[in-house]
Amino acid sequence: MFLPLPRIDRRRALFGSAAALVVFGLLLWWLLPLGEESPGGRITFSTGTPTGVYQKYGTLLQTALAKDMPRLDVRLKNSDGSQENVRRVATGQADFTIAAADAVETYILENKPGAGQLRGCARLYDDYVHLVVPRSSSVQSVADLRGKRVAVGPDGSGVRLIAEHVLQAAGLDSAKDIKPFPDGIGTMPDLLEQHRIDAFFWSGGLPTSAVQQLSKRFAVRLVPITGNLVAKLHEQGGAARYYRSAVMPADAYPEAQQGSSVQTLAVANFLITREDSDARLTEELTRTVINSRDGIGRQVHAAQLVDLRTAIYTDPLPLHEGARRYYRSVKP
Repeated sequence: MFLPLPRIDRRRALFGSAAALVVFGLLLWWLLPLGEESPGGRITFSTGTPTGVYQKYGTLLQTALAKDMPRLDVRLKNSDGSQENVRRVATGQADFTIAAADAVETYILENKPGAGQLRGCARLYDDYVHLVVPRSSSVQSVADLRGKRVAVGPDGSGVRLIAEHVLQAAGLDSAKDIKPFPDGIGTMPDLLEQHRIDAFFWSGGLPTSAVQQLSKRFAVRLVPITGNLVAKLHEQGGAARYYRSAVMPADAYPEAQQGSSVQTLAVANFLITREDSDARLTEELTRTVINSRDGIGRQVHAAQLVDLRTAIYTDPLPLHEGARRYYRSVKP
């Protein structure tokens, strides 16, 4: 025997439908951030020299940001490197940049304009110090550069800062004991190939295309920077404490290294901004940096080392509040 189903009056049916719609709407709101547009406006991102890793990384990040934040207009601006990048962000000439830890620390220690406004977003990848000479050169160590013509990078570059520290650790005065050339990575390789300089310093991610291309057309090698120099660097204190021993893998520049790894120095790079940068914009930009690691890393090998577990370590800079929000949102 079948019992008749209870009749549902019109009022109860309408109430049930309304409740279901509310639940469905809440579910959609939870799954999709309806009505929340991605950050917009215009920002300036200071990069580096046209043939350096900073510039290539910045260009690829610009593409990733265009996908994640289509309302954001990202303008790239070339620079001479870390020191100029830090100054630009600190003084409001750029909104975001990449800079090495030693350059950041130097700017802070010298109490330059806007130093207290600087904030970190992410630790990215390491720069490796290159000391490049012709393969036939007699230079076997940094100390052997005495009396040589050496390109040390332009004023405002990260390589100039590192070169001066390394030369000092080796007992050399960069103004008196060598013949310094203020050239950057854009002209250093050609000068070496034309025998107008005897060596050049470079600090960049692996591999740096300008060094890679030089090694394919001209016989060069990389001079080791050994552990005893690291100890002397740390004795200098200040920004030099951020240098650490590292090994350049044999496949970084196969033609130059000929199957051998090279002992050298490394220093961390950070994505930096100012304290007054919009928190939501900074949060989303940091998210894109971390999420685009594999895509950018296919073209900039150094970017493969961007790691969520270490990205929060931006000493000597405190994290920007927006970046902090991002790391909290992805914390397991």
